[in-house]
Amino acid sequence: MALVQSARRAAGPVASRLFSTASVAAGGRSPAAAAVAGLLRRELPPPPAAAASLWAGGVPCRFAGTAAAASSGGAGVTTAAAPAEATEKKKEEAVASYWGVAPTRLVKEDGTVWKWSCFRPWDTYDADVSVDLTKHHDPVTMGDRVARWTVKTLRWPVDLFFQRRYGCRAMMLETVAAVPGMVAGAVLHLRSLRRFEQSGGWIRALLEEAENERMHLMTFMEVSQPRWYERALVVTVQGAFFNAYLAAYLLSPRFAHRIVGYLEEEAVHSYTEFLRDLDNGKIDNVPAPAIAIDYWRLPADATLRDVVLVVRADEAHHRDVNHYASDIHYQGHALREVAAPLGYH
Repeated sequence: MALVQSARRAAGPVASRLFSTASVAAGGRSPAAAAVAGLLRRELPPPPAAAASLWAGGVPCRFAGTAAAASSGGAGVTTAAAPAEATEKKKEEAVASYWGVAPTRLVKEDGTVWKWSCFRPWDTYDADVSVDLTKHHDPVTMGDRVARWTVKTLRWPVDLFFQRRYGCRAMMLETVAAVPGMVAGAVLHLRSLRRFEQSGGWIRALLEEAENERMHLMTFMEVSQPRWYERALVVTVQGAFFNAYLAAYLLSPRFAHRIVGYLEEEAVHSYTEFLRDLDNGKIDNVPAPAIAIDYWRLPADATLRDVVLVVRADEAHHRDVNHYASDIHYQGHALREVAAPLGYH
């Protein structure tokens, strides 16, 4: 018990909840906690057997808190055995010991270290690929028509530059697609602070969207390494788009969300073409990157096609969220008046 409590303190509040689930699964002390454990198991279903080592009884990994290991002698805690890992662990302990903050170490059930620091097991999910890909918002107002025309205009130079190099195209698309959620979330965050009002969960939902788009980029970086001039293009386009979208969101959130909705419609179309070329053999269906397998809980033998399928589904969900947000404004409401679709990937 002392070991679990010390690991809880080291791993933080989220880890503490997962520890509670693990202890309930083992001992069954509290009916309420057991119900929570069952809920977690339903929300986080295990992936196919090939990747089942991450999930045991609804708890993704075992925790090996560095501070806990130091205080308890490491008894019963799984740690990395590699010398390089041990050296890195000592460095982290030395830094953390001064402030009393210990970095969380996660170990999979197969004994290997969870190597992703950019996301954690509780950030992973099974993509809902059953989302309707054919939905489209027909322009109603003049603002809708301008938003649609703007997106169509922006697509033309992208098609001309990347043509059918969909790996590089996806990389470029995600560097832009991750901007609106961060901008809108920051604007709503500052507005909430100024006006002393809640946000209806929209701050978290929009930042969740931005993080999801960034993970798309991290995935496609493993598939297609950008050339120097493509990196320069990303810097230029992102800088221009960030400032333009910020201005648009400050002037008209309804218009800004509609633009993103149409951008996501185009993203769904682009990934559908990507899949078509994969199926026709024009693009090699290489094994999926390890980061994608862990993030979307894909089978260990997943391929690039599986990755494109889940990414396309994510884009369709972002399309729905942003058109929905625009509709809320169009109907005369503020976003905070309507509960945000949290977790709607």
